Amino acid sequence: MLHNSPYIRSFMERYRYPAAAADCFTAVEQRLDDEPDFGAAFDRIANGFLYQRTISLGEALRQIDALAEKYGVHKYTLEFVFIMNGTEEAKRRYAAAHLSDEVFYDTWDDLRCKLLECMECKGVPGTFVGGWYSRFFDLTLRGYGRFEYVPTVFDWDLEYTMKCGRVFRPGDLYLDMHIPSSGVPLTDEIRLDSYKKAYQVYAPLFPDGKIVIGTMTWLLYPAHRKFLPENSNVLRFMDDFELVSFEIKDDFYYDWRIFGADAGRPYGELPRDTSLRRAYADWLAAGNKAGDAFGIFLFDGEKIVR
Repeated sequence: MLHNSPYIRSFMERYRYPAAAADCFTAVEQRLDDEPDFGAAFDRIANGFLYQRTISLGEALRQIDALAEKYGVHKYTLEFVFIMNGTEEAKRRYAAAHLSDEVFYDTWDDLRCKLLECMECKGVPGTFVGGWYSRFFDLTLRGYGRFEYVPTVFDWDLEYTMKCGRVFRPGDLYLDMHIPSSGVPLTDEIRLDSYKKAYQVYAPLFPDGKIVIGTMTWLLYPAHRKFLPENSNVLRFMDDFELVSFEIKDDFYYDWRIFGADAGRPYGELPRDTSLRRAYADWLAAGNKAGDAFGIFLFDGEKIVR
């Protein structure tokens, strides 16, 4: 396998990877080409996962971590290179499933997001959540515009009656939405564009032609209405949903998503260089808690059904 290939270079260029990251990954790709033992061991793992399908992504990454230690590469970096090299096969799978290049590139922009998170939080080009990508390779998770979706069966032991009268029950299908940290604002236009694209694909899965979209995220925490600015896109995003359940957290697990490498510092030392960071830092410093919530909404292809 050619590792430092035109495909890999064009893939990184398309997403405008930071120069430091692209240079790091290119150097690793070149080592895989120049060092036969290193490249052959890497390829055996790739073949087992991608082509022979004899090992899971989790097992492949465990083997990649051992290889990283042996050859002096940071495991987050080699895991990223492994996944990125696999996107060429993933692209063939998308084409075979009659999924467009637009869907492929929307989906795999997630890798750029995880790269930036790793550089911010760990100071290393790579990914610290490599196992997340198993659903990307089996095509069950797909990106449509700003968001990603996975058809999922609701397995909570509760029922929820929506404002429109629709009863959401255990066993019901919904689209589990994921919100990558792409840097694209959650404006009305951006959100609606994604919902419409998802509808075109997933509406046939729902008997009445109306799709149910749901997500569990810190972005839906209801206390946001007490401390985020009135013009916050987070509040507009929250307005799309009906909250089924929420939880106040003593330990704010998602703080790294807001504060990056500064997460965990005393509240008075948290960065306040954005309106979101400033609002959160002040809220926490005042002795308040953070949290998350699960919300859903019904979409008919043009609008949210209330």
